[in-house]
Amino acid sequence: MSRIEPVPTSKAGLWGRFAYWMTRRRYGDVPEPFAVMRHHRGVSLAVAMFELANEKASHELSKRLRELVVYRVATKVECEWCVDFGTMLMRLDGLDIERLRTIDDYPTSELFDDTERLALAYADAMTSMPTAVTDEMVTELNTRLGHRGLVELTHSIALENMRARFNSALGITGQGFDAACQVKLAPVTQAAEASRG
Repeated sequence: MSRIEPVPTSKAGLWGRFAYWMTRRRYGDVPEPFAVMRHHRGVSLAVAMFELANEKASHELSKRLRELVVYRVATKVECEWCVDFGTMLMRLDGLDIERLRTIDDYPTSELFDDTERLALAYADAMTSMPTAVTDEMVTELNTRLGHRGLVELTHSIALENMRARFNSALGITGQGFDAACQVKLAPVTQAAEASRG
């Protein structure tokens, strides 16, 4: 359960009830981050409109690459909800979710191509604190993806950092969208707890 209770349908307001209905139709349930965000109606509306616009605008990169880096960020920030939801989206898009089990091995794994390896390293560098992006990373990705692709990649990574950190701060955990979400987070969380202890 999140640190703030989600707003129930009965208290979500007219637009909120419509949005809840739409997300239930699309995903099978109301995403908990949105239901928590509904406590601030202006923010929930702004985020919903932004997410829809972003979805429509993001077509420079393949879904395979974009969803892969988003998933990587979710695991690095340890956002269980994001891993759960993102795995479902990848599965519904027909992407290979089995390779997610070995994502930590991306620098040497044959399951990832050269562009994916560069993009994943870039996601790691952007997500680390402090960020560790180098001129060489940007130059190589720009050569491969072009300005538009690099901007979309950078935006996708930054956006997932925002989502994951919001969810982590408010204690929003997996919602059961995809059983495969257990692929990654259990070992990461155990390692993180060991390092804290």
